[in-house]
Amino acid sequence: MNKKMTFTSCIKHLWPFLRPYRFKLFVGIFMIIVAQITFAINPSVEGMITTQLSKDVMDIANNIPGAHIQMDIIIQIAILLGIIYIIKTVSQYLMAFYLTDAIQFTMYDIRNAVEDKMQHLPVSYFDKEKTGELLSRITNDVDTLSNALQQTLSRVISAVCTFMFVLFMMFRIHAIMALIIVCILPIIYFLSRFIVKKSQPLFDEQQAKLADLNGTVNELYDGYQEIMMYNQQRSSLDKFKEVNEGMRVAGFKAQFVSSLISPLSSLITYLTIGVVALYGCFLVLSSTISLGQLQAFIRYIWQINDPISQVSQLSAQVQSSFSAMSRLFSFLNIESLKDVETKRPIKEVETIDFEHVQFGYGDKLLMKDVNIHVNKGETIAIVGPTGAGKTTLTNLLLRFYDVKGGSIKINGIDIRELSYKDLRSLFSLVLQDTWLFEDTIEKNISYGKSDAQKYEVIEAAKSANVHHTIRTLSHGYDTIVNEEGTNVSQGEKQLLTIARAILKDPQVLILDEATSSVDTRLERRLQSAMDKVMKDRTSFVIAHRLSTIVNADKILVMEHGNIVEQGTHQELLELNGVYARLYNAQFLSKSSNM
Repeated sequence: MNKKMTFTSCIKHLWPFLRPYRFKLFVGIFMIIVAQITFAINPSVEGMITTQLSKDVMDIANNIPGAHIQMDIIIQIAILLGIIYIIKTVSQYLMAFYLTDAIQFTMYDIRNAVEDKMQHLPVSYFDKEKTGELLSRITNDVDTLSNALQQTLSRVISAVCTFMFVLFMMFRIHAIMALIIVCILPIIYFLSRFIVKKSQPLFDEQQAKLADLNGTVNELYDGYQEIMMYNQQRSSLDKFKEVNEGMRVAGFKAQFVSSLISPLSSLITYLTIGVVALYGCFLVLSSTISLGQLQAFIRYIWQINDPISQVSQLSAQVQSSFSAMSRLFSFLNIESLKDVETKRPIKEVETIDFEHVQFGYGDKLLMKDVNIHVNKGETIAIVGPTGAGKTTLTNLLLRFYDVKGGSIKINGIDIRELSYKDLRSLFSLVLQDTWLFEDTIEKNISYGKSDAQKYEVIEAAKSANVHHTIRTLSHGYDTIVNEEGTNVSQGEKQLLTIARAILKDPQVLILDEATSSVDTRLERRLQSAMDKVMKDRTSFVIAHRLSTIVNADKILVMEHGNIVEQGTHQELLELNGVYARLYNAQFLSKSSNM
């Protein structure tokens, strides 16, 4: 688990994302200040109308010659008030536009940064991290931060400006009454700080529970068919309820404790209003201040209560955003894969050598001393029981993992001296679990060669024995593969991935149990396609069905991470060892089923 970041550290990490849009941000903040200045002036201008009316009424009551309601002055004040309202409205509109634009662009950049980070992390990271946790970072955490910035930034700045401007206007009216307000503020501050300190760990827990909930939902969705098959709907629902209950409890604790700030601060504020209002009445009666000034002061008390209440109410969002920022930037601080610049590019693969290779996923070594020599154009089959290390061998070749001892060399060059891009450009990979994305069949085939022409895609499909099948579809090569890939059969998916591999025209082809999940009829079709792509090409074939690799130039037999036998099919049968037992077991099993 990543170490929690401090608030200051989060802000430092956030600023580089905000910096490109600082002009829009500063314009938005300036508009906030303008709006709050007009907001602070309003009560005084409104009080001028009250003062003028009360003066005129008193003059009339005292029978002062020429006394009357001076509507011209009142109209002038009203016009001034209207201008202030217009300025306030325009500034609020501009504030909303510029702040929203800056914040949304910032979130766009953060999402891109998270996705880019995912592309530059070692495969081992994804072995340990839950899918829901990753989804939570790129969706929930970013959305939480976006909402917090969108809603709180303007309101917090507004609250600070309101507080400063209103306090200034209050001191202009009467210093003693203003000091009474100032004396109350530290009480509210320390009360709020105490509650925030208590509630912040609860918000961290809330974000963690949200990630668990996402992970559970993702897991249950992926295993939906198995759940239905084994009638585990009740247990799945119980599991979801358990995680959901954890989310509910965590959310309740965080929100409840945070919500205590507002009523407690409001109670103190209302008591203060009562005292100040009573004292102000005595000041009016003694002619120390005018009625309009008292009206304005009471309005200011309400106005200064607003920022306190707003900040209190925003406490939950601020704390949630802090938790989200901490998770986001802790993730972005994870060390990325260190790449190198290829100094000796490889145009054509002549030899591949595993020299005393050692590897393990933890402290314990799985492979202790693996040695393999492969010449250009050879087909190397890798067989062995589940967990023997067959896929691990090819993962090391592709540098999804790095060896812990020894080296892997292509043409005598250590693959660690090649950039990831240059190394993987030499290979194509066809897996048992096919991956197609939601786009046209043409785009799926050309995934490894984005500049491929239509005729090249068609030729690759023909070589993979899937062209005819594609033509029978309603939109041919423009047929959209749906999100789940359910409108394409498993066998067709496999053929499409083979076509993708053919189109890339790799130096080395890796086939990882590509035919293990299909029936015998389709296997022959797939095998025919693979034979075409493997012809005169260096190939590694991880095989489950040994009948498919009898013509391999070399067969590697693996057990517990190490190569225990190697040779041709005939040589290994004559050896009468592990391979012979595996082959005979499959042959006998096949004979008994006929």
